Amino acid sequence: MITGPRGTLKLARKLRSEMTLPEGLLWRELRLRPGGFKFRRQHPAGVYVLDFYCAAARLAIEVDGFAHDSGCVIQRDAARSHFLRSQRVATLRVPARIVLRDICAAVARIVEVCEGRARGRESLPVPLHHPSDGPPPPVGEE
Repeated sequence: MITGPRGTLKLARKLRSEMTLPEGLLWRELRLRPGGFKFRRQHPAGVYVLDFYCAAARLAIEVDGFAHDSGCVIQRDAARSHFLRSQRVATLRVPARIVLRDICAAVARIVEVCEGRARGRESLPVPLHHPSDGPPPPVGEE
């Protein structure tokens, strides 16, 4: 589970009551658990607050409005994405205009990405347990 320090937790709680119109509309759909995926809104992740987060798919969903087109915000978004990648969390950026225009398409795309990431995690090989006192025995000497 990815989380953040106390200050970020307080900010996340505050932001839950100040969601933008596109965030509010998307939350209304995501709280119904489309595709069987549970989403959290305004979820703390390090020093950042994610618009939405799906732990099962390790996916952050960011609703990007016009403000995300300016230079300094682009740099902050890149730093956030870099941090999340280091935590093995992917970021899906959904333009606010798409949420306002076609909420069903936005939700369908989110579920599609979640399903792909969840499938990918299931197909990863489970590492074998190795004793802490040395490397595993050579093949044939188990």
